[in-house]
Amino acid sequence: MDKKMMMAIVPRDEAEFVINALINAGFTATFTETEGGVLRQTQLTMFIIVNENEVERVLAIIGENCRIDVAITQKESQGSYSMGATPVVAGVGGAIVFIWTIDRIETF
Repeated sequence: MDKKMMMAIVPRDEAEFVINALINAGFTATFTETEGGVLRQTQLTMFIIVNENEVERVLAIIGENCRIDVAITQKESQGSYSMGATPVVAGVGGAIVFIWTIDRIETF
């Protein structure tokens, strides 16, 4: 069975939930603190090796533990009829996951 490398970049404040859920489900992850993006926010980059048939399960665990919806208030433009503020819900947080096939693993 093919092995897959999953690299998940997770916001730092959500990373502990993801790591705990992965461990509770029997997976392990190596991680390092990284910084990037437009706002140069701190994230944890996790490296997870799984069998090909476990990829969807790991993606589900990450998705269940790495979503935050925050209500943001945005003022309407002056050209509209109503001059009040309209609440807009935007997804903030979340993860990005890269997946590739591992051709070989060596241990020294």
